[in-house]
Formats: sequence, C-alpha cells, structure tokens
Amino acid sequence: MDEQLNNAPCGYVTFADDGRIAACNRTLAHLLGYEPDDLTGRHFELLLGVGGKIFYQTHFFPILKLKGEVEEVYLSLRTRAGTDIPVLTNAVRREHGGTFVNECVLMRMLQRSQFEDELIQARKLAEAASDTKAKFLSMMSHELRTPLQAISGYSDLLIGGVAGALNEEQLSDIRSIRSASDELVRLLNDILDFARLESGQAEMALQPVNVQRALHRAEMLLTPKFHEAGLAYSRVDCDADIAVRANPDRLQQVLLNLMTNAVKFTARGGLISMECELTRDTSFIRVRDTGFGIPEDQLGRIFEPFVQVDRHRVETRQRGVGLGLSISRELTRAMGGDLTVESTPGEGSVFTIALPRAEIGAPAPVLQKV
Repeated sequence: MDEQLNNAPCGYVTFADDGRIAACNRTLAHLLGYEPDDLTGRHFELLLGVGGKIFYQTHFFPILKLKGEVEEVYLSLRTRAGTDIPVLTNAVRREHGGTFVNECVLMRMLQRSQFEDELIQARKLAEAASDTKAKFLSMMSHELRTPLQAISGYSDLLIGGVAGALNEEQLSDIRSIRSASDELVRLLNDILDFARLESGQAEMALQPVNVQRALHRAEMLLTPKFHEAGLAYSRVDCDADIAVRANPDRLQQVLLNLMTNAVKFTARGGLISMECELTRDTSFIRVRDTGFGIPEDQLGRIFEPFVQVDRHRVETRQRGVGLGLSISRELTRAMGGDLTVESTPGEGSVFTIALPRAEIGAPAPVLQKV
C-alpha cells in the first residue's frame, strides 16, 4: 500500500467475499488500536461491534454483492479496547483476476461533523464579508457621487456660459473634465452593481419589454458617440409587437454596455449594427462590430469580472475596471436569458443577448431577487 493511502485522513480496508481482510491502511488500524499487520488475514467482522456485525450480515454485505456498491452507510466499529466508534462507510465491489475484492472507505462521524461545521462556519463568514463589502461599496459610492455631481454641475454651467464666454481651448478643457466625471460615475455604478449581484442583493421587476423600442432608445442615446468616433451604424428592427420578459432599465444597461464596448474596440470608419432574430420562445438581440476582434484563447475569459483581455483600443485611456461584460451577462441571466460572444480577430465580434419572449399586456411585473 502506498504512503498516501496509508496516511489518508480516512480509513481504508479491502476484504474478500469470505470476509478475510486483504489490506488495511494505517489510519484505520491506529483508530482501532491495531497495527495494519495485526488485521491482515483477520475477518472483517473483527472490526465491528455487535450491532455492526448484525447489520453487516443482513444488509451491508448482501447489498454490496447485489448492487456492487454501498453509499453513505453508518457502521459501528469496535476498537481493540472494546469501545464503539461510529463511522460513515462507502464501499465498492471490484473483480480482480476472476475473484471479487470489496473496498471500503470509512470516515469517523466526528470528522464528518467537524468538516460540516467548518464548512457552515466558513459560509457564514463569507456571507458576512460579502454583506459588509456591499454595504461599504454602497456607502463609498454615495460619498463619491456627491462631489462628482458638483463637478458635473459646475462643468455644465461653465459650458453653458453662465460665468461668461469661454474660448475654444477653455471649452475643450471643461468638456474633458465633464467627460472624466461621467466616466467615474459609470465606474462607480459598475462596482456597485457587481457588489449587489455578487451578494444576491440586486432586485429587478420583470415585465414585457418592446424590443424595437429598446433598440431605438439605445441607438438615440449613443448616436453622438458613433458620430464622434467616426463610426457607421445600422439597425435591423424586429416586428413592432415583439416583446421579451425583462427589466427595461437593466436591458437598456446591457445594450448600452455592449454598444459602448463596440465603440471602444472599433476603428474610425468601422460599422456597428444591431439586429434581431426570433424563434417561437426566444428573442435574440445581436450587437455586431467590425472591430479588432478577440483572440480565440481569450474568449473564455471575456465575461470574467475584473478581466481585460488583450484587445486593441481606439481610446487607450478608457480602460475601465473590467466589469461591464461580467455585469451584462449576470443581468441577462437574472432576467432568464444569456449573453454569448463570437469573434474573429481582425474582423470583429458579435455579442448575442437571448431573452424569453413575452406577450404585450402580460401580467404585472414580477419582482425577482438576483
């Protein structure tokens, strides 16, 4: 018997159909007050208390022979000193060279109980830590929003000429300040959303959402970005009466995340498009770009939180924190759908939102905890 098995944290024993022990690891032998050699060749029933022997003869071994395995069975072992030790036993029956060998793994109930208690305690600590983190991020977000709102507000006043006319250089600088403030607010929202999703504290009301209106609204909000980036845009509408079961604000957030992402990774002169495909039960919304694409070996990581794969950027300053796509997938899944990606390096990427179809005028919104 190799040393790893000999020193395993649980007992291990093999015996033939006549009950003779072929091998026993050191852990089990020492638990019962023996050395392994003391048990080799002895009958398996030597290890059992009175109740254990009866159970072995009437249930344990007959079931093992019939089914070839026994799972999660309680046995009472008898030590050399005559005390009983409860164990949880799993056994399998294997054929070796025309004869059958029965292998048992035995874990002391005290160990199992201890492991379970430790797992429960670890889970409670993790949940408490997650709750504390969410509360901290919420408080931090609130504290940071106040000065950012002031920066944005005063920037708008200066751009509007309240303090007097600005020259072109001054106007450009103020607009940069306003843009940077908006980016910080977006990053704060991403971090807060991620914390809520991770801790299960996000709630959303699901209701029928008209797909064409959602696409049109997203297009209107991002048209200035398309022009500024020198990108063409096209949209293929769904039927006017097609709806999905979603939260309108969260669906809008996912669409804006995907389209903003496409702008970042598509060079001037490129094309961004949105299209819709329908099946009987599902509506597919695709955001397609002719950007730099995603390397095949990094596609599997694109939705991981805080991960930014190696892609070319039009604006190297717009790095973000790597949460937009992760949040978008979690939100889509929370609405009963999924978000997937296909990409060809040098040709572009296609992000597909799949959501269950709904009927316009369906029942009232359903509040769902994420």
